Amino acid sequence: MNNASRRRFLKGMGVSLALPWMHSALTSSVRAATDKTSSKPPLRTAFLYFPNGVWEKAWVPETEGSDYALTPSLEPLADVRDDILVLSGLDKKNSHGGDGHYAKTANFLTGMPVTKTTSKDISSGGISVDQLIAKQFKGKTPIASLELATEPVVSGIDSNVGYTRLYGSYISWETPNRPVAKEMNPRIVYDRLFGREAKTSQSEAESYQNLLDYVLDDAKRVRGRLGRDDQFKMDEYLEAVRAVERRIEFATREQERDWEPSIDPVEIARRRPGVPNDFREHIDVMLDLMLLAFQTDSTRVASFMFANDVSGRNFSFLDGVKGGHHEMSHHENKDAKIDQYQQINRWHVEQFAALLQKMKGIREGDSTLLDNSMIMFGSSISDGNRHDPDNLPILVAGRGGGKIQSGRHIAYKEMPLCNLYHSMLDVNGVEVESFGDSTGPLSEISS
Repeated sequence: MNNASRRRFLKGMGVSLALPWMHSALTSSVRAATDKTSSKPPLRTAFLYFPNGVWEKAWVPETEGSDYALTPSLEPLADVRDDILVLSGLDKKNSHGGDGHYAKTANFLTGMPVTKTTSKDISSGGISVDQLIAKQFKGKTPIASLELATEPVVSGIDSNVGYTRLYGSYISWETPNRPVAKEMNPRIVYDRLFGREAKTSQSEAESYQNLLDYVLDDAKRVRGRLGRDDQFKMDEYLEAVRAVERRIEFATREQERDWEPSIDPVEIARRRPGVPNDFREHIDVMLDLMLLAFQTDSTRVASFMFANDVSGRNFSFLDGVKGGHHEMSHHENKDAKIDQYQQINRWHVEQFAALLQKMKGIREGDSTLLDNSMIMFGSSISDGNRHDPDNLPILVAGRGGGKIQSGRHIAYKEMPLCNLYHSMLDVNGVEVESFGDSTGPLSEISS
């Protein structure tokens, strides 16, 4: 679309610029065609990351199969254990050569070597698995993927290890050199998903038009004068603006959707969140927004970072914990620190379990939202004290639309984590010969 066409397009859109796709707004002919589309629910995929690893002795079950005993850290999953795969023995060999944290977080979803740099030449080694899946569904939902977080991007250099701190702030990568912007403000996420409550005025629409024209015409010229960190900020901004245009195009084209969610628009409006001051509330609302995005088919791919890598988040709100997460992960094999570290691990699992319970309670015909999902939950290192990228703590919830045999512990030995990603790509219908350092999909997880 050239600039003149874009101007005409945006001017014609007028007050509809910030409105979401709505079934009631379709013409009668398109609505009739939409109502005839497949009633099979789509597959949703999410990747949930928590930093600083786990205390393995309280995480990894002692036995395999469906009769395994839940360990202390996994006990919160009791009510949804039949919907979960516990996977042990998954390794990330391309993280052995880097530092303790950054080279392990940046490639959490790529599995490839991370370039050690303090300059502009960052690289996660490849596109992340979530973004590869998102490409499969491009154009089928208003938003290709949703990247959520609770902490802002940290820039600058960690002089202790010689890595840019940007690596600790991202797990989703559109290209090896370009991370995907994440959002931590719940209201902005909601408005991105469902539009603002009030109609957009003509003057606002003209402002959007001018903004789009400006960034698309002059962005390269402006970007060339910026420093590295500001270039990343500019890239994130540009992507947000492009997302506005993609939403407009999706909302106005007369095209069938392959899945029509049944949630009441009034219920969507009721869930518009505030901005929480408490970390625990922030986690709750961001996970609820992810759930709502899946429920309404606003997107089918999401990632969520409970916190950045090397997070010093204080967990003193837990009984018996007196300090920050990163500090406790460096437990030095001291019982007092190990106990607090394990309690923090368990708390993260509790949040995961609460999300799964909600998903299990949402019916989609004869199945549930959880049945029609694959939700990976894990960390980029195993033991935080050793910074070990092997035997990673990985859970996968949901039945993948009937393609995953859940309710088991599967113990591997020196198996690439990317083999799991290869399997998740297969379930999503993304055909690849390999992904990252994969040697093939994990055939054991399939139904």
